[in-house]
Amino acid sequence: MRETWVVGAATNRFGKMAETGREAASRVALAAIDSAGLEPKDIEQTFVSNAFGVAERQAHVGPLINTALGIPEVPSVTIESACSSSSAALHEAFVHVAGGFADAALVVGVEKLSHLDTFASTSYFAMGADYAFESRNGATFPGLYATLASAYRREHGSRPEEFGAVAVKNHANAAMNPNAHFQRPITLDTYLGSPIIASPLRLYDCCPFSDGASAIVVAARERLPRPAAEPLVIRASARAGSVADMHDRETLTGLPATRAAGLKAFRMAKVEPAQIDFLEVHDCFTVAEIMALEDLGFFPKGHAGRATVDGVTAHDGRLPVNPSGGLKAKGHPVSATGAAQVVEIFEQFNGHAGGRQVPKTGLALAHNVGATGGSCSVHIFGRR
Repeated sequence: MRETWVVGAATNRFGKMAETGREAASRVALAAIDSAGLEPKDIEQTFVSNAFGVAERQAHVGPLINTALGIPEVPSVTIESACSSSSAALHEAFVHVAGGFADAALVVGVEKLSHLDTFASTSYFAMGADYAFESRNGATFPGLYATLASAYRREHGSRPEEFGAVAVKNHANAAMNPNAHFQRPITLDTYLGSPIIASPLRLYDCCPFSDGASAIVVAARERLPRPAAEPLVIRASARAGSVADMHDRETLTGLPATRAAGLKAFRMAKVEPAQIDFLEVHDCFTVAEIMALEDLGFFPKGHAGRATVDGVTAHDGRLPVNPSGGLKAKGHPVSATGAAQVVEIFEQFNGHAGGRQVPKTGLALAHNVGATGGSCSVHIFGRR
């Protein structure tokens, strides 16, 4: 395989967008191409993620984005993998470029749901679960992750303050991210005083519904001998799955897909967890961050929450986790989330992260989950 780089990246501010999804996606796509020092005509393939595009009565959005970029003849494909859609799209772009099928590819993720009411938005999100056995019986994602949180707390005896530490950390990071949905820090008392959404999860355990768009450009090393910015060398691109229905799984204190994808990625990159300098993980709920850190091998089972309380995972700690603010506070526009994680890593590598800049940026990992772990992508990035 050819050495493959992320050479450009861009995102808009997550939250509530006035423009349509296709407009936002086109804007960030052009910005990502510009940041790479390329022009739209250099793109040979686009991979677009827009899981809930039908919420705007618009499917097949790829050709519309390409047309807006002035490259209507370039082939596009829509990639859907629930909340891990744009990470799955990055995997496909990597395969195409590393395999020699394209020299440069564009990955775009976009979502807009703010024009819908909460019930409608929740209904769209629930489509990522099993309708027959879960969502039809009233199981929304807060309820499903509350089940995981209950099992985790029962097995490991973790305290509410451990989940709260994740929320406090990620809101503090988001307060330094101009593109974050939430830009105010919270205290542990604020967390503990927030209402229960699905026991034991409180309001500040849960990520928001967000609009947003993110894009990245993937290219072969020989295509850009003098890149416009410090590129991310894709050291590993791995995907895996889990049994979709939680009631059929052997354990509820971790996600099998995370463990499998992580093992593949570390093997492919020829590195160990201890060599990773910082990471972006899928924290749709605070318990998800804690389980991810343990499933990926950064902490023993039952220890990630305590490490968070102790400041190990702060943006200036030994192992910075979610310096962007994560899904929890940066926001979670479903199909834009995976690409946005890579945008954060790109900014960190180029020293553009401002007050949330992490101490070391030699190796980074991005972990993105679809639904309750039915699918998962793990990417590892390094320097030239």
